[in-house]
Amino acid sequence: MDGKPADGVAGVIAGGVALGVAELSAAAAGGQQASPLIAVGAAGITLAPEWLKDFAIRHFGTNDKLVLLIGLGAGIAAIAVILGIITRRHPVIGLAGLGALAVLGAVAAVTRPAAGWTAVIPSIVGGLAGMAALALLVRPHDHPRTGQAVGADRRNLLLTGAGAVAVAGASGLGGRLLLERGNVDAARRSVRLPRAASAARAVPAGAQIRVPGMTPFVTPNPGFYRVDTALTLPQVAPRDWTLRIHGLVDHPVELSFDDLLKRPMLERDITLSCVSNQVGGRYAGNARWLGASLAGLLREAGLRSGADQILSRSADGFTVSTPIETIMDGRDALLAVGMNGEPLPVAHGFPARMVVPGLYGYVSATKWVVDLKVTRFATDKAYWTERGYADHAPVKTLSRIDVPRAFAQVKAGRVPVAGTAWAQHRGIDAVEVRVDGGPWRRAELAPVSGLDTWRQWVLEWDATPGSHRLEVRATDGTGAIQPSTRVPPIPDGATGWHSIVVTVT
Repeated sequence: MDGKPADGVAGVIAGGVALGVAELSAAAAGGQQASPLIAVGAAGITLAPEWLKDFAIRHFGTNDKLVLLIGLGAGIAAIAVILGIITRRHPVIGLAGLGALAVLGAVAAVTRPAAGWTAVIPSIVGGLAGMAALALLVRPHDHPRTGQAVGADRRNLLLTGAGAVAVAGASGLGGRLLLERGNVDAARRSVRLPRAASAARAVPAGAQIRVPGMTPFVTPNPGFYRVDTALTLPQVAPRDWTLRIHGLVDHPVELSFDDLLKRPMLERDITLSCVSNQVGGRYAGNARWLGASLAGLLREAGLRSGADQILSRSADGFTVSTPIETIMDGRDALLAVGMNGEPLPVAHGFPARMVVPGLYGYVSATKWVVDLKVTRFATDKAYWTERGYADHAPVKTLSRIDVPRAFAQVKAGRVPVAGTAWAQHRGIDAVEVRVDGGPWRRAELAPVSGLDTWRQWVLEWDATPGSHRLEVRATDGTGAIQPSTRVPPIPDGATGWHSIVVTVT
């Protein structure tokens, strides 16, 4: 390890020691949220401008958080290289730089929602360990004339470097293993869901269009879309979960998970969709949910006059604002505990989440929910409404072509064009398709059991050779036709007709 390149390597090793020791300390001090890497990444998500978040969701989908962590790690490595080189000539500046990174991690951790003062410990301990490693690895050891490490100095340096690498790896792995002990997968598997007091209607025969490549009518749990701000999944054990209902109520309520499971359970098929969906997007899914009536819980709490919003909060501090009128108007708004016949997956809100049909998820579908504050829109703002999104966000009528795929090559002749349309809580009454700007033709609609699920459709097309443009539009249960004008998702959802181009051979 000779010369300036070695100093850069020493900086990276010292950075690894800092992160590894911090990870180990986080396991003892405050869990994943106290990890400086996670805390800084979460702060980055919070502070990022809306155009950047939208770009990440559109281009990386559910991998957006992995891309963030990789980018954050690369940035830290680059800074560590620079600090290692600086430390050779200016030890105080180099070590102070590493200390500043530790302070940044501590501030990010302690300012996380519901964080205690102990959240600073992992960053500080990790920073001190990294500074010590950097001082040892870049200490003066060069020959006075050649500037090269020699003899015992070289051996000591190599041993120190190897030891630092071992500390970084062992502490990081140990921290991960200890954090995994807090994983609630085992607790989730032990949950026995109660039988529904009100079962869902049977899915009618034919709800699934039988065309190869068609979207499943019921979205399997592993394939259900996930869009949220959680850099790491909150791990909330059922024994530790409570739901508090407070604010503008006559009788504040606090429920344990056992209390929740004892309530009458409703089973309903409901489609959820994300406001981030572009026209033709895939951020929508249909599942069978099991949960208690949200309206029933609020009635027991006793809503006071003037209240118009439920400000819900998740275990990681994320907030959602839901219009009270949409919970109390008779729709099947749920505090859900089950999804497609099993306890909620951790990625989808275990142990409990909100599901309110007819609204985009950012105003209705709080995962890992632990707090419901009955309040007013004029008083409290939620995470996304603070960032310019609408506080009332009913789902807009959307339709998409699922088969054939965009830019597909199909053979001339009879070609099935099929897809999905949704307008939750209004329903879909018609879907029309046109080719190359020609006349609209009505598609055949699959049957559905209610207004809160999406609806599949199919049209037989006599395809002729050449390149063709297919477009689709839907009419909802109120008679309103899906608008043609393209509008981006911000502030209350995208509009426009989905279109694809295919080649017929």
